[in-house]
Amino acid sequence: MEPTSRPNIKRKGMTRQLKAEIMIAGEQLRLKLHDGKLIKDRRYHLRTYPNCFVAHELIDWLVSHKEAPDRAAAVHLMQHLMDHNIVHHACDKRPVFKDAKLLYRFRKDDGTFPFNTEVKIFMRGQRLYEHLIGDNNSILQLREEHGVAYQRSFPGYQLIDWLLQNGEVESRRRGLELCRALQEHGIIQHVAKKHDFFDGGLLYQFCINFRRQRRLCELLSDSEQDNKNEENHPDNPCFLCKSPSHRGNSAFQSDLNKELKLVTSGHRDSLNSIKLNSAGLPFAQLLSASVVRCNPKSVLRRHFTCEELLAAGAPFNKRVLTVTDALGWGFVVRGKAPCYVQAVDPCSPAAVAGIKVRQFVCQVNGRCVLYLDYRTVFRLVTTGPRTVVLEVMEPLG
Repeated sequence: MEPTSRPNIKRKGMTRQLKAEIMIAGEQLRLKLHDGKLIKDRRYHLRTYPNCFVAHELIDWLVSHKEAPDRAAAVHLMQHLMDHNIVHHACDKRPVFKDAKLLYRFRKDDGTFPFNTEVKIFMRGQRLYEHLIGDNNSILQLREEHGVAYQRSFPGYQLIDWLLQNGEVESRRRGLELCRALQEHGIIQHVAKKHDFFDGGLLYQFCINFRRQRRLCELLSDSEQDNKNEENHPDNPCFLCKSPSHRGNSAFQSDLNKELKLVTSGHRDSLNSIKLNSAGLPFAQLLSASVVRCNPKSVLRRHFTCEELLAAGAPFNKRVLTVTDALGWGFVVRGKAPCYVQAVDPCSPAAVAGIKVRQFVCQVNGRCVLYLDYRTVFRLVTTGPRTVVLEVMEPLG
């Protein structure tokens, strides 16, 4: 199957592969902290909290061990691990990681790590990789397909043979199902990324080197690269759906007409198109809508850090706005730590509620999102209740 015919599967695989890298980096960090005695039983207010670390001590360690370039980056990295359920506050009272004398804990150390289907498949893939790498007669070898050589590759049928011989599955059908699940979750892939998994002679590889030691700062670069890829994809929240009947209305923009650039038109059935449309049109019209993309240029006059927003006397006004989704929310968020409103449809529920460009998003339904990226904020809004309560900060004047 050609890659162009399955973009959503490829994107899901890339997203899951990034999550896998985060889980590996988080687990490697956990083991290092145990070795360095930073994780231990701590006593606070006459109560003992097992297997905890102190936030500011960890930030010291990350900077001194070159895992992060500075304290702000270290905090951002740990927030990244919190967002992916790797670590949490010892009492679950703080959704934000702070560089302070606060106790946090790895979820693997207290048994609260969410072992969902995705995690179970990831751990199964890691165990298979370790067995195959350690096998003296490993099926992972240098092989050729269409004149191109691929390191540590294997034919599909040989992996299923190996699974049967080692008691990992009870039938070839079960083996095929397992291998396709591994491919879907970004653990293995076709060497040229052109085919699904088949019980045949096509060559496949593991996408992840589970044994490679990660540095936490890699998560920042991976996340930035992922953001860059998503900003050019029509399924990200920076793509707005503009209905045919409103093509003459130029108000749905960041600030000026020139900041909206026509990208393509045609069939659109993505969640974002439907969610962001607020024209009240029939479903058939939504599918034929044109797609417009926000110009990459930010509407912000300058970048603000979370610390600047939260500082005493900062020139910002805090507001709590309630937006009810009729057929779409009608606004676009951009950026990360903090996110801000890049565009608002003037006829949308967002505009009626008071959402404006250049507002910074602080909370979504009571959850602090200041340190999250736009994709996470977008997901919280679109997968939550039909009525969303936003706390925003806007410049005074």
